[in-house]
Amino acid sequence: MGAEQQCDDMEVAFSDSEAFRSVQHVLQSVRMDPFLIDLRDKEQYDILLCAVDSTTRRNSDDQAMLATTLRALSEAVSKIDIMYHHALLHNIFTMSIWYYNRDTRDALLDLIIRLSAVADQYLRECLQMLVNNFTPPGPLVSQMEKLVSDDKRKEIYSQLHESLKMISDTVPLAPRVLKDIINRSMPKLFDNKVMVSFVECMLGLDTERLGDLIGTSLLEKVVDLLTELDVNITWEDILQEEHSKGIFEMELEDLAGDVDKFGQETEVLFGGNVCAEKLDGLMVVVCEHLKSCAEHGCLKREFDILKTIFRKGVLKVHKSKFAQFIMFYACSLDPEICGLDFALFLTDIFTKKEDDAIARMSAVSYVGSYLSRARFISADTVVAILKRLVDWCIDHCERQKKKHTRTKNPVEHQIFYASCQAVMYVLCFRLRSIMDYPNLKSQVFKMNIRSILMDPLEPLKVCLPSIVNEFLRQAKAARLFNASVDLELEDRIDSDLSKAFGGVNRLDMFFPFDPYLLKESDRRYIRPNFEFWSLVKTTYSDDEGDELGDFNAPGMNVDSLDDNFDVELNSDDDDIEYTMNKMSITPHRSFYHPMAMSGDSGLSMPARIRPSVSPPS
Repeated sequence: MGAEQQCDDMEVAFSDSEAFRSVQHVLQSVRMDPFLIDLRDKEQYDILLCAVDSTTRRNSDDQAMLATTLRALSEAVSKIDIMYHHALLHNIFTMSIWYYNRDTRDALLDLIIRLSAVADQYLRECLQMLVNNFTPPGPLVSQMEKLVSDDKRKEIYSQLHESLKMISDTVPLAPRVLKDIINRSMPKLFDNKVMVSFVECMLGLDTERLGDLIGTSLLEKVVDLLTELDVNITWEDILQEEHSKGIFEMELEDLAGDVDKFGQETEVLFGGNVCAEKLDGLMVVVCEHLKSCAEHGCLKREFDILKTIFRKGVLKVHKSKFAQFIMFYACSLDPEICGLDFALFLTDIFTKKEDDAIARMSAVSYVGSYLSRARFISADTVVAILKRLVDWCIDHCERQKKKHTRTKNPVEHQIFYASCQAVMYVLCFRLRSIMDYPNLKSQVFKMNIRSILMDPLEPLKVCLPSIVNEFLRQAKAARLFNASVDLELEDRIDSDLSKAFGGVNRLDMFFPFDPYLLKESDRRYIRPNFEFWSLVKTTYSDDEGDELGDFNAPGMNVDSLDDNFDVELNSDDDDIEYTMNKMSITPHRSFYHPMAMSGDSGLSMPARIRPSVSPPS
């Protein structure tokens, strides 16, 4: 009863206008050696400690009393001393704003802001207290959706952001200390219940002045977290029989019927996979942040930061399957500036010699996959980038002709083969749409693609057979290039030569923007901007499936074929079975079967998934 009576007494004392002077008196009266403190003053100080006890749960009347006490402490902040009021400061710094109403939260945050400016001695503790409140307290985490409305959550985040901004404006050292505290306070990788909430609140700091000071660090931390989660989703459960299927057979076939419904009738893609569900939630948060940046006119700034982070931390992470889609979505928000910029950025990495071969191969794989899958990229941008790739390949071939000893070693020319494969891959997706524009069609025919594909380096023998066959079929129908498909390669996804140029990381099979498999973020952000193979119009079929007849190009000899090109030809195209549901290197229809969802596979991918790049042997 003692504690309850003390708190009741405090309520009487603090319910009138004398509260502020009473708190000041109590604080001053205990600033001395404990043996010298008057017992009545000690009792009043204990009542004050009880009033701000962080473990006490309060009703609305109790919160009104707490708000009065906190405002009184704010007025008396100069009287608070770390040596004599350690217990009081502990109670304040361990309080959670998630339990309180708006008025009480305002009073608490005002006290924290004032404390932070007291000769910097409480700065770290104040910032740590605010960062601790990025996530709801433990008891609320499991019931957050029931107890904390979305509006209240956003209101709390807004209050935290405003408080941190005010402290940063007042204390010049604050941003540097805050950055360190955030780095130390990031939830652990598998701390599923608080990570999404923490990141959502953290990204809210990436605005205006505070964002200019720590925005790069915040984004880098988030991308590192996304990538780390991403690579922890493994491919161990892939069925071996999928390795024999062609790229054009491994699209998400079930998406063909409802791709325009944005997933409303599609099964849960990664149900039960904790790591994937967490990653999905984080992708939603990051995409919402980028969307907000676009709405407030600061997307380009954010995009430039992301480009630097992408080049440093994502480009060469070949096990990443989802994290790179933050770049994809950012580009979709501003196709004319960011969308074009990303394509040029990747092409520059490929064509210039500053980076190593792996980075350059990754970059050309990225640009090929990006131009193929991004609905928002215009056909003229596609043609402009293709010209740069083709020109580079022509220069490479010319350089090889000048050498006295010319080898066909796939490893030696792996960047060349990667570029040839990217060109063919893009044209598989985009050739028909390019043919619809006479000026772009003319540019493609002038690129002399035939000269690089028929070069003695023989890229048609080295690149992935599935891509080669689909490209040749479309190129022939468009009268761009003519070489019949080798039926023996039709159902093969790779060859010994393609494995050789791909290297241990199998970059010959690296298609970083393959169909995206995280349900919520896919439905809301990725799918509306993504090109599925099942919707691609090819040059050999019109909307009704009839063969297209007239893609004549002036001066093009459609029957030309280098006599020295040693590949088995078959002119009977009717024997080749192509469908509109053949593209990519990811899952097959049977993944959606309920049996594919069962079993205890830990953090591994569900069984019927095929990765963009095979796991290292």
